[in-house]
Order: sequence, then C-alpha cells, then structure tokens
Amino acid sequence: MPGIFDEGRMLQMLEPYVPNGESLSAGIHGITLQVNQKKASRFDVYVGLTDHHLIVVECEERKYLSELYHVPDLRKTVAQDIGTVFPLSEIQSCQVKNGIMGSVNCSIFMKNGGFLKLMLPKRGGLGQGMPHHEEYRARIIACLRLR
Repeated sequence: MPGIFDEGRMLQMLEPYVPNGESLSAGIHGITLQVNQKKASRFDVYVGLTDHHLIVVECEERKYLSELYHVPDLRKTVAQDIGTVFPLSEIQSCQVKNGIMGSVNCSIFMKNGGFLKLMLPKRGGLGQGMPHHEEYRARIIACLRLR
C-alpha cells in the first residue's frame, strides 16, 4: 500500500469529485467496513468533506484477488453500490462509535436507504505523509455527528 498515506495523492484522487463551486475542507484515509448493511467490505478509501458534500473514493483500483494466479477482483466498489458524492442533506443519520486502537466507526444512513460504514483510523499512516489527518478527521466526525 505504498503511497496511500500521501496527502498530495489523496487530494489528487478526491479533487475530480468535488462539486463545482466547492472546495475540500478536509480529507483523510479511511476503511470501508460495510456497504448497504448486507455486504461486508474492507478496503482503503479517501474520505473528503466540502461545505455540502461527503466524498468517498477508493484509494487504489482493485485488479486481482491473487497476484500469483491473476484471479480478477469482480467485487462491486462503493461507487457502484451507493455512489461517490453524497450531499450532506441526504444523510438521514450517522452513528459514531469508538473502534479499535483509537479508530472511530461511522455508520451512515442515507435518506434513500443507502448505508455505508466507515472506520476512520486515529492516525494517517506512519511518517509525515498525512500531516493534517487528526485535524481533518475531527472535522469530518464533527460534521457527521450533527446528522
């Protein structure tokens, strides 16, 4: 997973999804835990926040389940399941609970019936690749708690 914990790379991945007239106010690395309440899911994502939207984008394109045998990874992505850009006004509620090792789990319920559970780690990887992780994580959590 080299490069996932690079704030510059994260911004490049999130920027195409930022709605016109808005700008990112926060962006962090996270992990999906569940999509649509029935489907377990565990892969790295970037979570971005603008004034009016939550953005969730996978960090890396998944290609193979096994590099040795090149078995294609045909699982659906978050984008295919529920989308990428979520208006904050469409979030019905969000349950925020403490997770393991200082992480926070956010269960996000959408007005249209969509569901997404994210784990927001306490730290943004080792080193200084994501120097604003703690500040931005707190901003995202505060916004979701208001829902």
